[in-house]
Amino acid sequence: MIYQVYPRSFLDTDGDGVGDLPGILARLDYIAALGVDAIWISPFFKSPMADFGYDIADYRDVDPLFGTLDDFDRLLEKAHALGLKVMIDQVLSHCSDQHAWFRESRESRDNPKADWFVWADARPDGSPPNNWLSLFGGVAWQWEPRRGQYYLHNFLPSQPDLNFHHPDVRAAQLANVRFWLDRGVDGLRLDAINFCFHDAQLRDNPAKPAELRTGRGFSPDNPYAFQYHWHNNTQPENLGFLEDLRALLDRYPEIGALGEISSEDSLATTAEYCTPNRLHMGYSFELLTDDCSPAYIRATVEALEAKMTEGWPCWAISNHDVQRAVTRWGGANDDDALARQLVALVCSLRGSVCLYQGEELGLPEAEVPFEALQDPYGKAFWPNFKGRDGCRTPMPWTDAPDAGFSSGAPWLPVPQAHRTRNAEAQARDPGSVLNAARAFLAWRKKQPALVEGAIRFVDAPPQVLAFVREHAGQRLLVAFNLSAAAVEWSLPMPATVLPMPGVDAAQVDGDCLRFPARGGACAMLG
Repeated sequence: MIYQVYPRSFLDTDGDGVGDLPGILARLDYIAALGVDAIWISPFFKSPMADFGYDIADYRDVDPLFGTLDDFDRLLEKAHALGLKVMIDQVLSHCSDQHAWFRESRESRDNPKADWFVWADARPDGSPPNNWLSLFGGVAWQWEPRRGQYYLHNFLPSQPDLNFHHPDVRAAQLANVRFWLDRGVDGLRLDAINFCFHDAQLRDNPAKPAELRTGRGFSPDNPYAFQYHWHNNTQPENLGFLEDLRALLDRYPEIGALGEISSEDSLATTAEYCTPNRLHMGYSFELLTDDCSPAYIRATVEALEAKMTEGWPCWAISNHDVQRAVTRWGGANDDDALARQLVALVCSLRGSVCLYQGEELGLPEAEVPFEALQDPYGKAFWPNFKGRDGCRTPMPWTDAPDAGFSSGAPWLPVPQAHRTRNAEAQARDPGSVLNAARAFLAWRKKQPALVEGAIRFVDAPPQVLAFVREHAGQRLLVAFNLSAAAVEWSLPMPATVLPMPGVDAAQVDGDCLRFPARGGACAMLG
């Protein structure tokens, strides 16, 4: 069980309105009390913050905005003392245009770093070398007059893509990973890991039919959806790099690597990447969509299970890039019953889970007005798509105007709906989402079938998601009513209903389960 910390928005200790590493240190006891096993910390490295840390200018140092290396070492030490493992984000496929590597590479075509990035000549008419598009809108090529060439950026123009076809680039990034492993981190979350290699021939991506232009977590107006992205990412050469990375990780005890994967067939790529000689875990964007129907969730999990014969999945329904799940799946109405259910649901699937900060509080998506917007993605696509700031607002610790987040002006506003769900108040309320999450995670640890078991879905009413988890002689039937209305289900097999803390429980009437709206049930099978 992994708890994602977005440092900018967790806790600010120096009054500049931005969260920092000492803030994470100060709240490690809170995280440990949730019952999670590890924390994943989003980037805190030196960066001009064009993409809020996912544009790294120095892979081996902490940005002063977040603190120092000594702060990180103290955080690591206390986390380990509390029994928490620490995973850090590694953004290997691209860096900042302020990184020393790129500043050297762009100066000429014959310097030592000249081929460390993806450079290409213009077409005869001066246009970019091919039709590749950026995830953040527009073409994926930026002109550099010093070289008289274009460079590739799959994300912002200030995030040039590294050329992983060059062996020195691969070696340099492995050395950067080794720096943090030597420092004592327990794992890596590998951002956009399938973007490391590009098609060396720079072939055009083919067009995608209009009816198939559906994205996962991206604006529906984004032209990125107009193509099959067969050539700008997910190249076969990436498998060899993952094997080199795994060989490095295997030199260290109990290290885990979690890959973020977004490709044309993310489930197939996840299965291909998560093998004993590649990544330990992988997750994609399939449950970060607007479709929360039992049929979709079942089809998604079954598809991955069919493809992943060796690896271990990891699921997430919220993160720092998509609308918060309570709003995305529940609509405009604030629904604590749904929030409690979603924690239990995702933590009952086979695999590891990433819980995003605030998910345990049932935070809805925040409405951030345009004048307060920070996300360049949101600014580019406003008003049809409001970007990612709504899921990145500061954690509400108290009901104070700043939610106990900062003594200064927070970098993003804190909505009133979040202050009323603050952690301090929820800790005192036995029926809160926070205490429900704590209770469920503590109960889950005692169920071998939920921790390690296989998964098999069973037919149920269309509003109900039901599956069997089995391990070490324990067989559990787990079911959730994902609708906002009561549902009845006659159990298809003999079962003894167990108390499942943290959700609104179904009532038993003979062999019939009567689910309340957003309710759940667990039963022991003979």
